Amino acid sequence: MNSASARHAHDIIVIGGSSGAIDALQQIVAAFPAEFAAAVFVVVHLPTDAHSYLPSILTRAGALTALNPTDGHPVRPGHIYVAAPDHHITLAAGRVHMQRGPRENRHRPAIDPLFRSAARAYGQRVVGVILSGHLDDGSAGLYAVRKRGGLGIVQDPGDAQAAEMPESARRYAGADFVLPAGEIGPKLVELINTPEESVVSRKTKNGGRARAERDREHAAYPEEGKGQPSVFACPECHGVLWELQEGKLLRFECRVGHSYTAAALGEEMKTATDNALWAAVRALEEKAAMGRRLAESASGPKNFVQRLQDQAQADASHAEAIRDMIFRAESEEPAEEVPAEEGPGRRRPARHGLARASEAHS
Repeated sequence: MNSASARHAHDIIVIGGSSGAIDALQQIVAAFPAEFAAAVFVVVHLPTDAHSYLPSILTRAGALTALNPTDGHPVRPGHIYVAAPDHHITLAAGRVHMQRGPRENRHRPAIDPLFRSAARAYGQRVVGVILSGHLDDGSAGLYAVRKRGGLGIVQDPGDAQAAEMPESARRYAGADFVLPAGEIGPKLVELINTPEESVVSRKTKNGGRARAERDREHAAYPEEGKGQPSVFACPECHGVLWELQEGKLLRFECRVGHSYTAAALGEEMKTATDNALWAAVRALEEKAAMGRRLAESASGPKNFVQRLQDQAQADASHAEAIRDMIFRAESEEPAEEVPAEEGPGRRRPARHGLARASEAHS
């Protein structure tokens, strides 16, 4: 950042959201003046294979230019840096980093890596904003921002199209301001225009900078041994998950760097269980089909043929029992979240189990 921006108390804005966040983002950036003395960084959950139109959407919405930065891009005020699909965006002093690191909370890009790295690199200069979305990505990141002395703004859950993410952030990390989307942009302009010398220095909530450095939130990759080893294995790499308590928030991380809140881990386990059950259905049905084929072509004793038929029938019955169990469980699931750029705030009906199975095994 240049010397002019250093005169401002806050010159780094990090924003995270998911379903329903695009509308809020457009309202926020519309309030930014052309000579805006802060750099803005945005993460919105996207499918990994999607093409993001978010930079062009935000550029049209306001006076600032939005872009997908390259790795190592310099941080400059008056620009909006948007995480590209399938890449985390993190910050080091003066530089933006784009990397395909381990997924966090089932997402890449995820909100927490951006917020943690901003808190580590810029401390009290950071303002973190959590917008509409489902589950709780961003709660741990906002906790890190506020723990380092930065400010936290949460969209009013009553104003959000999906209230779960801002509710979680407010519950676990706290917030300095809870505002509807239309008031967040003007509040950010007010905060950015506050001279640094007029702000009373806020100590980090864990007792000062030295202790914050000892207990720092890591930027991109965790350190094995933080927290306590849990009884759970990582759903992606099957390594040990370490249990971390950050304020009121419970998180899990593995050695590789996959990270989950308790809610995200629960969702990932549901997916893994679903896939395993469908694999069992397929294996049993294939075994039953092979048993019937062997029985049809067998020329041995009658009781041997009967055993083949009985085993095939048993395998088919077991497959049908598992299939019924999956369908019963899926009938109780909520609708799926639609990617934010696909339609803000909309949710599509949950996929029928058979459709999901065909996708998993095609």
